[in-house]
Amino acid sequence: MDNYTFNSLTLQLEGLNVSKDTLYPVFLFFFFAYIFIMLLNIGIAILIFIDKNLHQPMYLLFCNLPFNDILGNSIMVPRLLMDMMKPSSQRFISYYECVAQAFITHMFGTTMALVLVGILLGLTIRLNRCRTLIINPFCDNASLFKLSCESVFINNVYGLTFTVVLFTCSIGSMVITYTKITVVCLTSNSKSLNSKALKTCSTHLVVFLIMMFSGFTNIILHRFPQYSDYRKLSAILFHIIPGSLNPIIYGVQSAEICKSLSKFSLNFLC
Repeated sequence: MDNYTFNSLTLQLEGLNVSKDTLYPVFLFFFFAYIFIMLLNIGIAILIFIDKNLHQPMYLLFCNLPFNDILGNSIMVPRLLMDMMKPSSQRFISYYECVAQAFITHMFGTTMALVLVGILLGLTIRLNRCRTLIINPFCDNASLFKLSCESVFINNVYGLTFTVVLFTCSIGSMVITYTKITVVCLTSNSKSLNSKALKTCSTHLVVFLIMMFSGFTNIILHRFPQYSDYRKLSAILFHIIPGSLNPIIYGVQSAEICKSLSKFSLNFLC
């Protein structure tokens, strides 16, 4: 497609550069990962909804995670799978669908900063476009403002400032939280409490670090076009890994949810 259409409402997604030999293995990996994410997260959400014993603030708050994982992966993975089966010259997306996908993609990673995400996308939408090729498997803000031939200095400054603030707040809150947990564990003589805290916190920390590393890598590699394949992979893992591990870490490790799941399974079998 010609890359000089002014303010075109039809864009082209570059997608993943997958060889014919690895197309089907990669397709099946993402397909089964998506099915796994959907089954676990929908199952946890339904379990919390139908079991009155789980109608407590902690579990209702936890229910936000499955919905966030379902939404974040559903907006990206099915479209990615469809585009993988098409030639690169036929991977089209409307501009408005692309903006909606970018908004939900950023909302997935920054749920608590939704207003700032809206402002960031608002700055991008106001730019005139002279290109139509999205150099990414899916739409995000950085890919959208690369379509413009105008100066994107303000967008870059705002985007980088937003990223620094978000990462600083995330890491800062994690440090404070884990420091308090460590103090409680050190001052407590309960071995079961310490063991449970260590098990939960260590697994949560692994998922958090993977998510932060994938997100930060994606942001940095947007500035280096020669590493686009690594950026695409990190962007996809940013969605898939937390969506797969969150239900296991926060759901299966919860004694109440495991108890409710066992009771539900027994009732279903009987």
